Amino acid sequence: MENRKGTPALIAKLPVRHILNFLFPIFFFVAGCGAPGEPVAPSPPVPVAIADLSAGQAGDGVQLTFTLPAKSIAGEKLTSPPAVEILRGAVKPDGSADSKTFRVVYTIPGALVETYRSEGQVRFTDPISPEETKAHPGGKVAYTVRTRASQKRASANSNVVTVRVFPVPERIASIEARVTEPAIELSWPAPSRTSAGEPLNTAITGYRVYRAEVNASAPAAAPTSSTQSSSPGKEEMHFVALSRTETTSYSDTTFSFDHTYVYMARSVIQVEGNELESSDSQPVTVTPRDTYPPAAPQGLVGAVLPGSTAGTLLVDLSWSINLETDLAGYRVYRSEQEGTRGQLLTADLLPTPAIRDTSVEPGHRYWYTVTAVDRAGNESAPSAPLAVDVTQPSSQVRVKQLFVTWEPSIGWPLERICPVTVGSTSSAIRRFEPECMLVFP
Repeated sequence: MENRKGTPALIAKLPVRHILNFLFPIFFFVAGCGAPGEPVAPSPPVPVAIADLSAGQAGDGVQLTFTLPAKSIAGEKLTSPPAVEILRGAVKPDGSADSKTFRVVYTIPGALVETYRSEGQVRFTDPISPEETKAHPGGKVAYTVRTRASQKRASANSNVVTVRVFPVPERIASIEARVTEPAIELSWPAPSRTSAGEPLNTAITGYRVYRAEVNASAPAAAPTSSTQSSSPGKEEMHFVALSRTETTSYSDTTFSFDHTYVYMARSVIQVEGNELESSDSQPVTVTPRDTYPPAAPQGLVGAVLPGSTAGTLLVDLSWSINLETDLAGYRVYRSEQEGTRGQLLTADLLPTPAIRDTSVEPGHRYWYTVTAVDRAGNESAPSAPLAVDVTQPSSQVRVKQLFVTWEPSIGWPLERICPVTVGSTSSAIRRFEPECMLVFP
């Protein structure tokens, strides 16, 4: 019979496996054309809140100190330092901080936070206008800080601190530095006004001197000490308090030559039982150079002795040791003409205060001098000259006087010690009383 419906009858007769082989490619093609879902970005880390914020007046400003967070609120370690936002606010009449008045006054980028870190904590000084302090002496200011690892979300605010701010002396205008061998001498003028220009009615009780070392390995090629009235950015240096002094001068004896130092000073006053310092003085940079020679050697003596071979002589020289801590050694000069330095005996420095000159000739007179040299290459003035006559010693010794004693009951030999003088050499024999003297012509 003819199938009038055509194709449907043919499909109906196809095996099931042929139908599946036909549908599977269509299924995968349709599935591959579906759009994938959008990738979900990871949430930015949120640092934990700072909990140890403290504040205190520092000159015409407030120094804030706190520990930078190292972890996020999820407990994960932060991969880089977060940025820090400093917020300042007003204080209510009851002394509490007005949270509605807090505003960001400064932001420390994360890349610059390390320049403010000292001894494990961040230290930042928020400047306060001297005119504002003058208008409200003893007025309170409130602070809080927060950190931010991304622009999307900041940490919670830290604890809130308040501090009273008083007028302080004007900053010290300049520091003069003078380099001497034992110390760097610093001096400065005493301030007479407040930082706002008012007469200073509070007595200055003293000064604090601070020092930072810029470069511990400066080259020693410069012939003189260098002093400048400016310094590199203070954010790159860590100032350390050297001392407190009651006068407008200070001697730093703890320096090292060829190192570069920056000094600054602050005035100190007492306000309501608390010490307050002025702002930093104009800094001065000093690079001391060692141009100070050692002292001239003392006590040079010499003796003519037999040489290592028959018929030769040598001059044995020695002198007192120098006491300089930077002593490098000694140089010995010899001349056959009085009043001239002559030639060096050795090319290298002598480490000890002694030498034997084996190049002398009998029948000659020599003048010796010694100098001391320090590690910077500075050479001292010469010692007092020593004249040495090199003469061949005689093989016979002539006795000029001999003191002897004897005991008549014993006879010869003598039994006790008696001094004997042979030229300039003293020896002894045994002696008894009574004494007599034998004289040889």
